[in-house]
Amino acid sequence: MIVALDNRSFIKVSGVDAEDFLQSQFSNNLKNIQKNQIQFNAYCQHQGKIIALIWVFKNKDHYCLSIPKELKEIVLSRLNIFKLMSRVEFEDLTDKFFQYGLIKEDYKNSYVINENLSILITTENRFDSHDSLEWERACIFEGIAEIFLKMSEKFIPQDLNLDINEIGVSFTKGCYPGQEVVARMHYLAKPKRRLFRFTSNFEVCIGDSLNVSDSKSLKSPGQVIRVANVDNDGFHFLGVFEVEHTKDSIFVNNDVNRLVSIIHE
Repeated sequence: MIVALDNRSFIKVSGVDAEDFLQSQFSNNLKNIQKNQIQFNAYCQHQGKIIALIWVFKNKDHYCLSIPKELKEIVLSRLNIFKLMSRVEFEDLTDKFFQYGLIKEDYKNSYVINENLSILITTENRFDSHDSLEWERACIFEGIAEIFLKMSEKFIPQDLNLDINEIGVSFTKGCYPGQEVVARMHYLAKPKRRLFRFTSNFEVCIGDSLNVSDSKSLKSPGQVIRVANVDNDGFHFLGVFEVEHTKDSIFVNNDVNRLVSIIHE
């Protein structure tokens, strides 16, 4: 299945200092990117909260970034503030390239996310693509988080499971914004919240709260971050939620009649 990712921007990063600069800004180790591989990176502010999740890959002598369009200007503005004297250039190629999500498709020169999902970048609008919700569904079933504008600067990488197997965070590569907070959680504490998949028989929205009756959290125990309707199987969504309450009755927006189910895998 092929899905046009029209909601994503495409940024080329070049220059002799491109790798060193991006290493100083993003959470993962760019030196570990393999050929035709997508690497997840969190772009955090100084408190360790994620501004955006960025797909990073290499193409010859430069790097490419794929991010939600609604966060493009925020990310580019911040990168330009911090580049100072670094010899690095950012080129917005969103209008020159098409991004396609491939679900269980094998195309030459695509960039792999995992065994089921990959990305194809092309200058030609060459496919009759499926509805973008198909990509949301696939990512939800794979447990792949996304940060949209409404959820920007609300979660640390551990909340989104990016630390597990260091899929989106390297704890050995060195400093980046928010690194001290993220590392302190890794070495000295245990995450209170994790990313889980849920189901419901009613529509939920990004940013909805997930509640339980006896949570002592000053805020809601969890929030919805990614949603898709799954044919006749109701709604499936990803939510950040307190680990200690995963076996409790969970409801949406403090409405005890709107119960959702967590999927334990």
